[in-house]
Amino acid sequence: MAELRSAIFWVLNCPIYLLRCYNLQVFTSEKHMKNPVGYFEVPVVDLDQAILFYEAIFGYSLERVSIDGNEMALFPFDEMASGITGALAQGESYIPSKLGSRVYFNVSEIDSILEKVISLGGKVLYPKTSIGELGWVAEFEDTEGNCIALHSQ
Repeated sequence: MAELRSAIFWVLNCPIYLLRCYNLQVFTSEKHMKNPVGYFEVPVVDLDQAILFYEAIFGYSLERVSIDGNEMALFPFDEMASGITGALAQGESYIPSKLGSRVYFNVSEIDSILEKVISLGGKVLYPKTSIGELGWVAEFEDTEGNCIALHSQ
């Protein structure tokens, strides 16, 4: 667990150093980038409420930590799995909003997730919509006021 905390610290404070330390290659060439995003944070005001919400929605167990004076709840991380991980983050610079970037959670089935969102006090902002061969997407507002997106194949 100490290794994960250390990795999160470096992701927050020195992404280039992290990439070099773990021998990761982000750019396959100067013209072609590959998986440029390595970590996300969802701003929250009430971390306890947000932990309950996200654990109930996705079935994850989040780990509560304090990093650089901010309270966080880390989503699971598996080095062997594809994709990125992140955290719920509570601190002075973390302001929940529906504006700005979207984080897309990969899920096996969107309808059941949206039902959970509604039952736990969230709102559907963009209903399940086909994006053709790429699958399905939807967006919801969490209990903190953030817009979170879902994707399924």
